[in-house]
Amino acid sequence: MRGASGRAGAGVGVGVVALLASVLSAGCGSTGSLASAGPTPTASGPLHLWPERQGAQVPPAGPGGAPPQYVQGLPPVSHQDVHGVDPVALVQAELRAHPDISVGADGMPPETAAAIRACGTPGQAPEKCPVLRPYYRDLTGNGKDDLVVGIEFPDRMMSVRAYTADEAGRLNRIMATTQTVVAVEVAGQDVILRVPSGNPGYELITAWSWDEKQKTMLPTREQIVRVPAAAPPTPSAPPAPPRASPGASGAGAP
Repeated sequence: MRGASGRAGAGVGVGVVALLASVLSAGCGSTGSLASAGPTPTASGPLHLWPERQGAQVPPAGPGGAPPQYVQGLPPVSHQDVHGVDPVALVQAELRAHPDISVGADGMPPETAAAIRACGTPGQAPEKCPVLRPYYRDLTGNGKDDLVVGIEFPDRMMSVRAYTADEAGRLNRIMATTQTVVAVEVAGQDVILRVPSGNPGYELITAWSWDEKQKTMLPTREQIVRVPAAAPPTPSAPPAPPRASPGASGAGAP
């Protein structure tokens, strides 16, 4: 009897397993149930090429940051409000502090320097002044506007400079770069320069961002993008034939 009951129990167990297998197989094929998505690809991290090579060393940043470049020869800025700063007087003050410099952040062609010195004088038309209309944006994240100035150079080159005022009213230049500029943009707290790249049909986009440790704007991101092809011009309709004025057809008739 014990052996028969054991065989009966084993038969029941086999039947239960078969029933569960049929239910599971039927459930996997029903609507809304889980289904296999196939094999999952193995994730792979970046592969370090030539790991035995001794790479270049990057010098660490100084603990105190970059020294501020305060603009000399201007009155203090009240309440850190740069809207009252005359951009022409600002550039002229920098020109007096760094005369006859043709390269670097303060570099300027002699003809541009002469035109800036003449800005505002009776003999120069306002449109001849190389200092462009200023723009204002909070670049440092302190909740106050900073000043962005552009200076036109020959051959489509341009000097882009940015300034912020500290609590003592001192005007500090936090950005200065000279490029052959396609366009200048501001996105968020970044100043973005678009310049021609070395490859035809491509532009180099550089984003300058505020670095709290260095207390200055640094080129933090660069990207080379393809310039979209210009759409072909739409052909214009041919000009309509001239219309004769009323009575003109009979003029001169015998």
